[in-house]
Amino acid sequence: MIVALLNQKGGVGKTTLALHLAGQWAGQGRRVVLIDADPQGSALDWSEQRAKEGLPRLFGVVGLARDTLHREAPELARDTDHVIIDGPPRVAGLMRSALLAADLVLIPAQPSPFDGWASGEMLKLIAEARIFRPELAARFVLNRCAARTIIARETAEALADHDPPVLSAMIGQRVAFADTARTGRLVFDLEPNGAAAREITALAIEIEGIAR
Repeated sequence: MIVALLNQKGGVGKTTLALHLAGQWAGQGRRVVLIDADPQGSALDWSEQRAKEGLPRLFGVVGLARDTLHREAPELARDTDHVIIDGPPRVAGLMRSALLAADLVLIPAQPSPFDGWASGEMLKLIAEARIFRPELAARFVLNRCAARTIIARETAEALADHDPPVLSAMIGQRVAFADTARTGRLVFDLEPNGAAAREITALAIEIEGIAR
């Protein structure tokens, strides 16, 4: 399965979710490759920091910030169980290539009207990609949700009948995720039984259910 995390708006947590999904599946014994398609190279930086910390390598991270993703990602998928694409913000050519490569597109968004408005261009790109790949699946993922807030519940309800719909699993606004970004770790390393780890596990299970 090739999963692409895409949103033209920056700062919505694409890299954090991509790394943690890769770590979740790798921890289950799956063969996983993460493609860093963001010219900023945040996932590559995380992988380098993990190596510096002497932590075990869980999955491969390769940099492919070019618009040939739709040809190269399927080649990588032949030898793996999951390929995860950490997409760039505001680079339409790369996004189109990632959309043509993916089996499933995840659109991370924070529970805010501003994130909803910013997703409009992303939805147009998905509609364009479906002309060539009508089977392309897409879902919103509510990320960085403050616990028990009305806006998170209202956003989830508003997107329930939307196309694409929102996943049931939500990811909270947690300090543990911020700590992982600078230390080359995952929440499974810091708090394997914590709330953040449980949320990622639930998200991964729901995603795999879509692929079946």
